[in-house]
Amino acid sequence: MRVLDYTAVDRTERPVRVLQFGEGNFLRAFVDWMVDIANERGVLDTSVAVVSPRFKNNAGICALKAQDGLYHVCLEGIEGGRPSKSSRLITCIADAFSPAEDFKRYESYILSPELRFVVSNTTEAGIRYEQDDVRSETPVTFPGKVTSMLYRRFRYFDGSPERGLIFLCCELIEDNGSTLREYVIRHAENAGLEPEFIRWVKDACIFCDTLVDRIVPGFPHDTIDDVKEELGYDDNMVVKGELYHIWAIGGEGYERVREEWPLDKAGLNVLFMPSIKSFRDKKVRILNGSHTGMVPVALQLGCDTVLDAFSNEDVNRFVNGMVDREVIPMIDEDPSEVKRFADGILERFYNPYIRHFLKSIALNSLSKWEARNFPTVADWWSRRGLHAEAELFTFASLMALYAPDSGFEPEDNAEHLAIIRDAWSAGGDYRDIVRRIVGSGIFVNDFETSVPGFSDKVAGYLSVIKADGMAVELKNFLTDEAHYKD
Repeated sequence: MRVLDYTAVDRTERPVRVLQFGEGNFLRAFVDWMVDIANERGVLDTSVAVVSPRFKNNAGICALKAQDGLYHVCLEGIEGGRPSKSSRLITCIADAFSPAEDFKRYESYILSPELRFVVSNTTEAGIRYEQDDVRSETPVTFPGKVTSMLYRRFRYFDGSPERGLIFLCCELIEDNGSTLREYVIRHAENAGLEPEFIRWVKDACIFCDTLVDRIVPGFPHDTIDDVKEELGYDDNMVVKGELYHIWAIGGEGYERVREEWPLDKAGLNVLFMPSIKSFRDKKVRILNGSHTGMVPVALQLGCDTVLDAFSNEDVNRFVNGMVDREVIPMIDEDPSEVKRFADGILERFYNPYIRHFLKSIALNSLSKWEARNFPTVADWWSRRGLHAEAELFTFASLMALYAPDSGFEPEDNAEHLAIIRDAWSAGGDYRDIVRRIVGSGIFVNDFETSVPGFSDKVAGYLSVIKADGMAVELKNFLTDEAHYKD
């Protein structure tokens, strides 16, 4: 088996135009995979320098350096209804290091006239505001590091508008890029940096809001020997992911970004738009809402994974029916386009290679259901004066799953779980229990006021689930065509 380094692989030398904060599985199987393809297809000509987000050395950086930045991405999923697999050797990473160990090296990149893009995935906790010394070489927080980096670049190039940078944040928070910009400006103001620098950040730099989507399980520990044998390399940084991918990039300056970062012209599923809000809402309602709604139903049927759930004929029909008849009609876009988008999303549920555990998705289901599923319920009532029956069924299923006698131990807000236990122990009929829970302050929205009859509908489903079991009530639901009335 061949060692994976530059002695075994030919690599095209390209300018380092991308500085990447993060060496983790997702960025390597998503952004770097895209850059590699775009280089090959002639729409980009760039290498990537990878730094550890906290600036400290770590195992990932060490392993990446040991292989000269080379590794394979192995993708598995469903295409056209059939299982499909592919693998690719990634060669676009030119450098990987810790700035804490070699700050001069880091400085050479942040002051390089060739640098244009900054990519990051510092987790949801990375883009946060805390007091920081942005005049130092190594601020603690990521926004602090970005402020320091930009200030050094601003002074080095004497405020040239041509030396601004484009930020492509992949953190899974809403308004990720614009939030980072807000924090950079706040740091600059609090540190007393020149007003000219703040204007340069606003005018010369672009902070994109993005939404990324690809399931990346990461290093295949269980099958690594077989994977290495198939690849023919002793690759200790191989990363596995699903075939499906989408990257929505929007916000101020998105047209300029599309010109300079034309990944869509490489045949990649990258979308550029003035605002990603409507796209985010669509994705959240269809993909995340389906997950959150399906989980309490499928768990009570003995399913362990998403594939288990979608292999159950009743669950499959229920989720597809909910998306087609309730979710899609409330999305203000061309129904045929939304349907095509939804079909691509739901096809991922059949992926036999990804073990996506329902218990993992069930984490914090109370807040997830309110954010992902309730908007559809509210829209049906406000626009048509009707109840979104399938979505209400999922909430009843969630209440049954969270009931003290369900045998399931939820991972959720401890205070909220205590409120639910008290609501059940107080007795009364199911309507009383549901009303206590929805009126307890657990949820930001007042479900009953927004959707009159909410509690009665949920209680009706809940009573049968508790009396006869999920399998019986799900079949009852599916055989009652009134539930699918447009």
